[in-house]
Amino acid sequence: VQLVESGGGLVQAGGSLRLSCAASGIIFRINAMGWYRQAPGKQRELVAMVTSGGITNYADSVKGRFTISRDNAKNTVDLQMNSLKPEDTAVYYCNVWSRAEPYWGQGTQVTVSS
Repeated sequence: VQLVESGGGLVQAGGSLRLSCAASGIIFRINAMGWYRQAPGKQRELVAMVTSGGITNYADSVKGRFTISRDNAKNTVDLQMNSLKPEDTAVYYCNVWSRAEPYWGQGTQVTVSS
């Protein structure tokens, strides 16, 4: 199983970034797909999640600014991040659930400068 993330980087406050994650090698049906983040000295937290049926869930801190989307045919999940704030700075991890097993990407750094 491999999750390949892309799209992180450095952006000024108020800017936008789009993260993408492609899952491969998963034999069984993928259920939820999403993104977590971990800032230095903090626990990993959920950013956004989308079920196979399209139901979404967002952290309160990103509601109205971030949008998650997935392509079930391609096994990809994207996170469009707008109006970025310095507190969004973190390593972002792609997360996929299949047959009650979680899979994680290697993480991509997002840095928002003030």
